[in-house]
Amino acid sequence: MNKQIIRGIIAYPITPFNAQEQVDISLFKVLVERLVASGSHGIAPLGSTGVLPYLTDEEKEAVTEAAIQQVAGRVPVITGVSALTTERTMHHARFAEKAGSTAVMILPMSYWKLTDDEIFAHYEKVANAISIPIMAYNNPATGGVDMSPSLLKRLLQIPNVTMIKESTGDLQRMHYLRKELGEETAFFNGSNPLALAAFAAGATGWCTAAPNLIPELTLDLYHAVQNNNYELARAVFYKQVKLLQFIVSKGLPRAIQAGLELTGIPAGYLRSPLEPLEKADKDQLQMILTECAVATV
Repeated sequence: MNKQIIRGIIAYPITPFNAQEQVDISLFKVLVERLVASGSHGIAPLGSTGVLPYLTDEEKEAVTEAAIQQVAGRVPVITGVSALTTERTMHHARFAEKAGSTAVMILPMSYWKLTDDEIFAHYEKVANAISIPIMAYNNPATGGVDMSPSLLKRLLQIPNVTMIKESTGDLQRMHYLRKELGEETAFFNGSNPLALAAFAAGATGWCTAAPNLIPELTLDLYHAVQNNNYELARAVFYKQVKLLQFIVSKGLPRAIQAGLELTGIPAGYLRSPLEPLEKADKDQLQMILTECAVATV
């Protein structure tokens, strides 16, 4: 199994669509290139920002291949392969591995409430089908499943599961996970407004869509933490916290698509039922982006 250690700022690209709501692969590659060129330490296609549940199997495969081709080995690629069924999750995980993904990210998704044993079996079956690492992703707000710290720790019994991404926004849980998981386990923050607190709790990295709009500030925060300069880290964090709160509250695909357009970067269209931000929200986002731009000068 690939033992490559992944850490730092893991950037999430949006999946852009054309006016006919077809995936725009050419534009997607441009957006991925921006993230790599801006210094992100990894790329994670097909997460919440990439509207994974809104894509067909064929579209997911096209996006996976496009991301890996564009990155061309410069940074790790962690591909989202989540699906409602274990069979489809295994299918996408195998495809991602064959295409060249460094690792895969799995969020348990459910209509019916899953038991801990069902979730464990889900991960175990997928892990047995591939040889690359798995990031276990906990985000009850989108997946409908909240994996307890004890379950996340249990998942680490599966050899391929080497990374945990925690997105509940529960700071106490972050501290508990860092203590219980040990330093050898990569623990990633997925709650944007808690980035600083998560790093203080010992997070290995930050999985975020923010580098689409403020790559310098996200990297400055990470580097300040790595240098144990928490005075600087706090200052850098508070320069960007309004934006982090905004993109979460308005929905990542909508907010990132609008933010890119406001900064002069073509970002395509959204897929129904998602709609663009209202004018008032775009005006607010423009003000926040202007403040962030001034903060980086």
